[in-house]
Amino acid sequence: MKIVVLIAYFAVLIGIGFYSRKHATDVHGFVLGGRSVGPWLTAFAYGTSYFSAVVFVGYAGQFGWKYGIAATWAGIGNALIGSLMAWVILGRRTRLMTQQLDSATMPEFFGKRFDSKPIKTIASIIIFLFLIPYTASLYNGLSRLFAMAFSIDYSICIVLMAILTGIYVIAGGYMATAINDFIQGLIMLVGIIVIIAAVLASKGGLMASLDGLAQVIDPEVSETPGIFNSFLGPDPLNLLFVVLLTSLGTWGLPQMVQKFYAIKDEQSIKKGTIISTLFAFVVAGGCYFLGGFGRLFGDQVDLASGGYDSIVPTMLSNLSPALIALVVILVLSASMSTLSSLVIASASTITIDFIKGFISRGFDEKKQLITIRLFIVVFIAISAIIALIQYKSNVTFIAQLMGISWGALAGAFLAPFLYSLYWKGTTKAACYVSFIIGVGLMLVNMFARTALPTLIQSPINCGVIAMVLGLLIVPLVSLVTKKPDKSLVDDAFSCYNRMAYVHVTTSLPDEE
Repeated sequence: MKIVVLIAYFAVLIGIGFYSRKHATDVHGFVLGGRSVGPWLTAFAYGTSYFSAVVFVGYAGQFGWKYGIAATWAGIGNALIGSLMAWVILGRRTRLMTQQLDSATMPEFFGKRFDSKPIKTIASIIIFLFLIPYTASLYNGLSRLFAMAFSIDYSICIVLMAILTGIYVIAGGYMATAINDFIQGLIMLVGIIVIIAAVLASKGGLMASLDGLAQVIDPEVSETPGIFNSFLGPDPLNLLFVVLLTSLGTWGLPQMVQKFYAIKDEQSIKKGTIISTLFAFVVAGGCYFLGGFGRLFGDQVDLASGGYDSIVPTMLSNLSPALIALVVILVLSASMSTLSSLVIASASTITIDFIKGFISRGFDEKKQLITIRLFIVVFIAISAIIALIQYKSNVTFIAQLMGISWGALAGAFLAPFLYSLYWKGTTKAACYVSFIIGVGLMLVNMFARTALPTLIQSPINCGVIAMVLGLLIVPLVSLVTKKPDKSLVDDAFSCYNRMAYVHVTTSLPDEE
C-alpha cells in the first residue's frame, strides 16, 4: 500500500509539472508565474516552503526534547510573526515595489533599488552558497522516515527526491510548484492532525500524555517537577531565540519573500494572509506540539547514535502501515515543496543576477530559461552531494544546518530589504554592512565557534543576533553615509503614490 500511494503521488506531481509548461514560456512566467497567482496557491506556496522535514523531523524533535510542550511557542511564533506579520508588513509593499523596479529576485531588487551591480552580484552569491546547507538538511530529515518505513538506503532517498523535484520544477516552473504546493499543503494539514491524534492515542490520549510528561525529570536539564509540560519550559531564553529565528527570519529569506512578488491582486493579499496564518498554526503548531511529547518515548530513543533527528521517527515507528504511509507522504510533501522553492530561488538568482550581468548581449529570454533550468539541475546535484557527505560528517543535527543557512540569509538581507521598502534614506553602504554582519557572524560561528560568547555559539542564537544587529545598524549607517540619488528613490517609491479606487464595501466614502 505504501508503494502504491507513493507511485500515485509522484505521478500527480509530474503530471502537474508538464501541465504547467504553458506558464513557463518566459523568465517571468517561469520564476513568478506571470505575477498572476491567486490567494490559495500563494498562501499554500508560502506555507509549504516554510515548513519541511527540517521542522517536522529536526526542529520538532530537538526542541520538543529540550523544551517539552513549551516548544509549541515556536509554532505560534511562526504563525503570528513568520506568517501574519510578514504578509501584513511585507506583502503589499513587496508586490508593488518589485513590480515598479521590474525585479524577479531579491538580488535584482537590491541592484535596482540602489543602482548597484556589485550589490546584486554579492547578494546572488550569498543566496547560492547558503541555500545549499538548508537543502541538504531537507534530504537528511526525509531519509530518516524513508529508512523507517521502507528500510531504503539513504542514497536512494536522496536520488529519488532530487530527480522527481527536478522534473516537475524544470517542466513547469513556479506555477507547477505553486499548484503542487497546494496539493502538498492539503496533505500536510490533514496528515499532521491525524498523526498527532494517533501518537497521543498510543499513550492513552491527550490528558494521559500530558500527565506522563509531567512525570519526566531530567536532572541535567532541570529538577523541577512537571517542567516539560509547563508554560515556558526549562529554558525560556533559548526558546525565545528559536522562536525569533524561525519566525522573524522568514522576512529575509529570498525563497519566502519571492512569494509576494507573484501575488495577483489586493484580494489575494487579504485572503492569503488569513490562509497562510491558519496553515502555520495547524502545521507548525502541530509539529512542535507533537515533538513536545518526545520524552514519553525516551526508553526507545537512542540519542547517542541517532541524535535528535531520530526522535520523531521513533515516535511514529509503531503506527499502522496506513498511517506510516501518510507520514511519509506528509514529510515528502513538505520537503519537496521547500526544495522546489529553494532551487527556483537559487537558479533564477544565479542566472538573472549573476550570469546575465556579465553576458548582456545575446542573452535573450530563451537562453535565460535554458540557463535557469540548467542551474536547477546543478543546484539539486550539489545539495544532494553535500547531503551525502553531511550524513557521514560531524554535523549530525538538521537544526544546525538550517540555523546556519537561515542565520546568514536573514542576517544579511532582512534589515536592508525591510528598510528599503519603507524608508527612502536607506543607503547602499548600509546594505553592504548588513551583508558583512550577517555572513561574517555565521562564518565565525561555523569555523571558530568557541571564540564567540557562550550565548551565541549556537547557530540559532547567532542568527538571531545577526538579524537584530542588522536592524539596528542599517539605519545608523544610513544616517552617516552618502545619501541615495533622489530621483532614483522617488521613482522606486512612486508605486505607493498611485490612486486606487475601491468599492464602498472595502472602504467607506468621506461624507460631503
